[in-house]
Parts: sequence; C-alpha cells; structure tokens
Amino acid sequence: MDATAVRARGITKCFGEVVALDGVDLDVAQGQIHGLVGPNGAGKTTLLGLLLGLSVADSGRLEILRTPVGRALATPDGVAGFVDGPGLYPSLTARQNLAALAALRGAGTGSGGSAIGGALDQVGLTDVADDRVRGFSLGMRQRLGLAAALLTQPRLLVLDEPSNGLDPAGKKHVHGVLTRLAEAGTSVVVSSHRMDDLEALCSEVTILATGRVVFSGPMRKLAAESRELDYRLLTSDARATREAAAAVAGVRVVEESVEWRGAEALVVRAPVPALDELVAAVVSAGVAVRELAPVVSPLEAAFLALTGTQDDRDAAKEEKEAVR
Repeated sequence: MDATAVRARGITKCFGEVVALDGVDLDVAQGQIHGLVGPNGAGKTTLLGLLLGLSVADSGRLEILRTPVGRALATPDGVAGFVDGPGLYPSLTARQNLAALAALRGAGTGSGGSAIGGALDQVGLTDVADDRVRGFSLGMRQRLGLAAALLTQPRLLVLDEPSNGLDPAGKKHVHGVLTRLAEAGTSVVVSSHRMDDLEALCSEVTILATGRVVFSGPMRKLAAESRELDYRLLTSDARATREAAAAVAGVRVVEESVEWRGAEALVVRAPVPALDELVAAVVSAGVAVRELAPVVSPLEAAFLALTGTQDDRDAAKEEKEAVR
C-alpha cells in the first residue's frame, strides 16, 4: 500500500499577476512530521490552504490520502487543521466551541462529550474547558484549535504556526501531542518561523522561496558533513584551543574572544569532519570541552543561505547575539 499522505507535482497557484506557487512538488509520508519553511510571501499559506481544501491549484496534480483533489472543499475525510489561526467563537466556552464544531460536522463523527473531554485533555485545557474563549491567550487559542482538529481523528493534520503564543511548558505539551500522533500513523504538515520548533519536531522539511521549492528532504541533509557552519566552542583554556584550531585543516577561527556564560569562547567555522578533529585535538591537549553548539542552527543556516542574502545572515547573527 502507498504510504504517502500528500503527493503534489507541479502545483501552480496565481492570484491575479502574483504567482504564489510556481511548480511546487511535495511528498509527505504517512506518520511523518513535515516542516514547511519560507520567508513571508514564499507561498506557505497558499500551500497549506490547498492541503486543507480551501482553494484549488491552477495547474499540477495533488493527491491527499491517495485521493486526487481537483476542486475546492474536496479533500477526503481525515484531513484537519487550520491556517492563519483557528476559527473560534469568542463568546462560547472551550467546551461549547468543540461541541458546536462537532455539531457542524454532523452525526457519526464520534465527537460526543467524552471525545470533547478527551481532546481538551490532550492539549492541556481541561482546567479552562468552561471558560469563555474571549479571555484566552493566543497560545490557549492555538491549543483549542488543535483540540478541534483532533476531534476528527485526522490522518493528515495541517497546522500553521501551532506554537504561536505558547510558553515553554505549553510548547513542550503540543510537541508531545504531535509526536504521539505521528507515532500512531498520522501525517503532520506544520508551518513555522520557529526553527527550533521544526528541528525538534520534523523528520523532513521543505523550504520555499518566491513560490518555489529550494530544498526538500530529510533534516539530516541540511547538516551534511560537507557544509561549513559556525560553532561556539567553550573550553577550559581558550589560548590552547586557538592553537589547536590553527593546526587543524579546514577550521577557521571566526571570532577569537567571545564572552559566553562568564567565560571566553571561540567561534570557529568548519565542516563536521574538521570539527571532530579539532575536538579530538583539544581533548588530547588536556583541555576540557565545556560546550560546543552551532551559532545558527543547521536549519536556520540553510534557510538563510537558500532564501536570503549575506546581509540577512549577518543581521540574524547580530540579532541572536544581542538577545543573549
């Protein structure tokens, strides 16, 4: 049996003279969490809308859950999610919102009282189930939108910025829900500007720029061993580390003295094999490695390299350092 939840080939979508999607191919496997990344205006929202049946492509072929989709509102059963935030009734409670959505779907959805209670419990909203939604924070509304999608027991879940407004505990909770769904066989397509979210959740990612796919594949390919990244290296002896770095081919010291966690660190640029050699050399010299981490994550580095300019990359790095 074909284990592909989404297969798109040559998808094009225009709004007047604006080309939102330009020959997009996309494959999402069953039980996979697939990330969708791109700058504003890249076509992410348009693509999510197509997957949810909110619009139809001008050309190309789209299959969802092995069913060809050729017109709006024609997605097969088992597809749920939201774009641009969930649609909710602010004057109703969380429980009433889910009951109203269940009623709109008609009988036989399995969305009775116990199912509603279960969905609220899954997303961590049981304690506020009878509070009116108008008083909910952005993160709580996002979680309620996820609960509404869960009522359908989806086989394909499409989410736009599901971590918006979530505190660290709420984000961890939502990540757990999505991970368990994928482990049970549900396919998840998630769009986010939070690279850390996508790296924590996704096995594969598609990067869009100006309506075109500039990368699609496993996350590990973004950290290919031939790719040079900047790494922050904190050791017990910065001077000895600099000497070791100078002796390892393929390693460049980008910044020699960086204040980091109350100590002096280095920023080095190297592919993974050279970085491994540097760490071995430092340890062999009797120097303790206290921290080693990319200054910019592999996904963020690839995103900036594929969709931005050098100025964008420099600005992102400066902003990250300023926050720290």
